[in-house]
Amino acid sequence: MSLESKISQKTARIGVVGLGYVGLPLAVEYAKAGFDVLGIDNDTEKVKKLTAGENYIDDVNSDELATVVKNGKFSSEANYENISSADVIYICVPTPFTPNKEPDVTFIEDAAKGILDGLRKGQLIILKSTTYPETTEKLLQPILESTGLKVGKDIFLAFSPERIDPGNKTFTTANTPVVVGGISQKCTDLTVLVSKAIINNVVPLSSPKAAEMTKLLENIFRSVNIALMNELAQLCDRMGGIDIWEVVEAAATKPFGFMPFYPGPGIGGHCILVDPYYLAWKAKEFDFHTNFIELAAETNENMPYYVLDLIIRSLSMNGGAIANAKFLLLGASFKKNVDDIRNSPALKLMDLLKMRGAENLIYNDPWVPTLTRNGTVLHSTELSQGLLQSMDCVIIATDHDDYDMDFIAKHSKLIIDTRNATKNVGKQFKDKIQRLGCGTNPYYPSRDEH
Repeated sequence: MSLESKISQKTARIGVVGLGYVGLPLAVEYAKAGFDVLGIDNDTEKVKKLTAGENYIDDVNSDELATVVKNGKFSSEANYENISSADVIYICVPTPFTPNKEPDVTFIEDAAKGILDGLRKGQLIILKSTTYPETTEKLLQPILESTGLKVGKDIFLAFSPERIDPGNKTFTTANTPVVVGGISQKCTDLTVLVSKAIINNVVPLSSPKAAEMTKLLENIFRSVNIALMNELAQLCDRMGGIDIWEVVEAAATKPFGFMPFYPGPGIGGHCILVDPYYLAWKAKEFDFHTNFIELAAETNENMPYYVLDLIIRSLSMNGGAIANAKFLLLGASFKKNVDDIRNSPALKLMDLLKMRGAENLIYNDPWVPTLTRNGTVLHSTELSQGLLQSMDCVIIATDHDDYDMDFIAKHSKLIIDTRNATKNVGKQFKDKIQRLGCGTNPYYPSRDEH
């Protein structure tokens, strides 16, 4: 039976390599649609949990996962022994960068090498990991063809980037459109066909590198616009008397020509922080320097340092200093209402405070009960009136909906608000709050005072 027929009749077996924020939701969707799904992850603890029907990704419905495991539609393993049974293989592994901000594609390479022993004619391999243009053609394709099988003739290969937004309850794997670029037209057609089995809107492109560049554009667009807001937030602070949050909301009333983005303590997650460096690195191969993109990335990465400066200034106004102050960091995840701490600016803030001598630093996050920093396991401290009152400085790094901001404002001595979370608290608490980008800190004198 042809692969087209297997996909159309839902008899094709789907393999998913990497069962994290991208792979697990994808695997569950195919299993729900009636396909037999094999998940592979080298994390044995994840495999044990999945085999028991236990969920560890908030964006996956726990009941749905338990159901597809129980009815045998989804199984998982920590090796590639049965990968040859998969007709379609998705590669959904991480693509971080090195300390020198160069792409680290070792996870893709390892996944490609892992499936080699099980590679056979008629299989379709789809890379979903975010990466630089030409990864599919110049890195993945040669590894697969080292078996003697030819892409476009014996096996099929395409790139279809993930579009996962952790915590987004409106747009999920099932209803978010995807783009597809295959090595050949048949590669593209097969990928479109299998994608449409679980996704309504699938957009074919001319090549894998067009799809790879599309993914980078989506996230660099956000990086650049967030950087603009972060730079303006610092200017508003310097000028005094201007609230960047008020300004953005006012500009957003314009019904055309403006899209609101917001400042913050930095950017986190996998894509927005990483993607600009992937493209910048690749561009150098063509004697091209992406100055604009790199400047935006630099601006965003500098925000934790700006927040540190805001903390130091605010403490000094009250006669305090980092070394002898007690700090409570509210929120460890990179965005609200998720448990994802990848590249979280909150963690960077923790590190910077420690480097500056903060000995008394604890955190609270209802979504992140434990985390590890520099080999030390930290536990979320229970939030209480007594805890808040005992702190010299409370830093709102992530504005989870779980937080009662009036309660926090009432019982705290000093609040550094990096998310505009205290915007609507009672006026009687405003004097103890320093909001990022609001120019309320008299560290910088106004022009009239010169």
